[in-house]
Amino acid sequence: MPAESAPVVPNARPVAGSAAARLPEDDEFYCPPDDFALLPAGSILRARSVELALFGRIPQRVTAWQLLYRTNGIDGGAEAAVTTVALPLGAEPGADRRLLAFQCAIDGVSSRCFPSYALRRGARALGAIPQLELPVIAEALARGWAVTVPDHGGMGGHFGVAREPGYRALDAIRAAMDFAPLGLHPGTSVALWGYSGGGLATAWAAEVAAEYAPELDIVGAVAGSPVGDPAAAFIRLNGSPMAGFSTVCVAALRRAYPALDRALREFGTAQFHTLLADAESRTTLALLARFAGKNMDDYSTTGFTDILARPAVRRVLDDIRPGQRAPAMPLLVIQGVHDELIAVADVDGHVRRYREAGAHVRYLRDRLSLHLALLYLGVPATMNWVADRFDGLDLPPAHTETVWSIAWTTREAVGHLRFAALVARVLTGRPITARRGRAGIARTRSQPKWQT
Repeated sequence: MPAESAPVVPNARPVAGSAAARLPEDDEFYCPPDDFALLPAGSILRARSVELALFGRIPQRVTAWQLLYRTNGIDGGAEAAVTTVALPLGAEPGADRRLLAFQCAIDGVSSRCFPSYALRRGARALGAIPQLELPVIAEALARGWAVTVPDHGGMGGHFGVAREPGYRALDAIRAAMDFAPLGLHPGTSVALWGYSGGGLATAWAAEVAAEYAPELDIVGAVAGSPVGDPAAAFIRLNGSPMAGFSTVCVAALRRAYPALDRALREFGTAQFHTLLADAESRTTLALLARFAGKNMDDYSTTGFTDILARPAVRRVLDDIRPGQRAPAMPLLVIQGVHDELIAVADVDGHVRRYREAGAHVRYLRDRLSLHLALLYLGVPATMNWVADRFDGLDLPPAHTETVWSIAWTTREAVGHLRFAALVARVLTGRPITARRGRAGIARTRSQPKWQT
C-alpha cells in the first residue's frame, strides 16, 4: 500500500509537553482529528516537545518530540499512532543527518508499555521493556543520528500481529522526514533496528517496505533475536517460567484476528478470559512474574494444542510468521545459540526463508549470550554495521557465522568502552551529545555492492 510523501497537516498544532506523563487513554494528544483518514499515510496530525527520562525518573538531556501521525492497520483501515523522535543535545540545525528507526520490544498490551509513554519523564511504567532500551537509543544519538521510536503495536496494543508493525514504523519514518526540527528530507538515509519483539517488528518493516514505502532510502536493517516463528514460541513457552509471553501474545492477537477470538470464546473457560484481561493490564516484566508456569491447557475445555490445530486458527498462526517476502535492503540478524527465550532454530528458519526468497542476510549466532545480555553486548557490532551501511561501505558476506561472542573483536571492544561511558551518562542524566568524528552528517556514499 504505497503512499505519497506525507506533508505536515496545515492544522497540525504543537502541544506543550507535561512534566507528569498521562497514560495514552487519558491524554488528548493521542486523539486524531475527525478527518484524519482522508490524509496520506505518514501525515503529521499533532506534535509536541517532550522530556525523556530513564525509568521515568532520571531526565535525559536530549532534544525530543512526539508526533501523532496517520498510518494503517492490518486490514488497511486508517489509524493514528505516535512516534517519539529525538536528536542529540546541541545538534546542528538543518544538518543533513541520518535517521535510525528503532523498534522497541513493546511485548505487551498495556499502554504503560508503549514507548511514547514509558520513555517520558513522569511515566509510571516499571517493568516496561522500552525503559531498558533507552541506552541503545542514546547510542544512536551519540553517533549524531536522528531517531524515531514508534508505538508499532498501535493504540490497541497489537503485539505479535503481522505486517502492521511495519506499516506503523514506516509511516513514523515518513512523519519524521516531514518534521522540520529534525532537519531531514525525502532523500535522508534510513536504517531499521530492533531487538526481540522489536526485532520482529523490524523484520515486518523490512519485508513490507518495498511495496508500502518505496520512496524511502532504507540502507539496511538489523533484527536482533527476532522471534522467528511466534506460533512456535507460544507453544514452547506455554507452561514455562516465561509463559507470560504466551498469555499476553494471545491477549493481543485476539484483538486483531476475529477467528482466533471466536475460538478462544468457544473453548476458553471464564477463568481464561479473566487471565487474559489481567495480562492486558500489566507491563511486560510484571506479567512474566504473574504468569510464570501458567499452562493454557488448564483454562480451556479442550487441549490448547487442539484449539491451535483448528484451520481458522492455523491460518492466523501462519499469517504471523515472518519471512515470506525478501526485504529489498541488506539485513544483519543476531541470535544467541542458547537463548532461554527465543529458540535459535526458529531464527535459523526465519533466515533460511529470507535467503530462499532472495534477501541478503548476514547472520551472527552468539554461543555465550543469553537473551537480554545480547541486546547490550550486540550494540557496538550492530551500530557499526549500521554506520557502515550509512557510509556506503562494501557489505560483509551474506553467510551464517557462529562465534563465541560478537563482542570479542578489536573494533567492538573499543565500542564497548564508549557504550559503557554512555550508559554512565544516561544513569546520571548528563548531556547526550554527538561524539567527535561521529556527527552523523551524511557524506557522499559510494554505490553499495548490493545495489550493483
